[in-house]
Amino acid sequence: MAFLKSKLLQKGIKPSLIRLKVYEYLVNHKTHPTADEIYNSLLLEIPTLSKTSVYNTLSLFVEKGLVQIITIEENIVRFDADTSVHGHFQCKSCGKIYDFLVKPDSIQSSLSSEFVVDEIYVYYKGTCPYCKNKNN
Repeated sequence: MAFLKSKLLQKGIKPSLIRLKVYEYLVNHKTHPTADEIYNSLLLEIPTLSKTSVYNTLSLFVEKGLVQIITIEENIVRFDADTSVHGHFQCKSCGKIYDFLVKPDSIQSSLSSEFVVDEIYVYYKGTCPYCKNKNN
């Protein structure tokens, strides 16, 4: 918990109980959860927790660069505590989202050098090995 607290402080975030628990959940659950999934999971541990607190905490984390938003699905916002440049693959059968390494320098782009790129998102969709083997 001390490590999580120091990560929040490094980003200028006051480490309240709710903020620590939300961040701990994101760090320990690499499933790219939604705000509702986080809320429902933490509600058993923190009965006074509100959805608004979770949404506000996640918004603050994104604003401060502690967490990134994953929008691989049209109407679903997911969160990822891994803010390094990496890609996401979503299986169309089971819906699971997998991380994979992306080297920003290896991405081909037709943008001229006049453009300054601040963020890179790489999303793939298809069938994961588990579902592919299950269907064969």
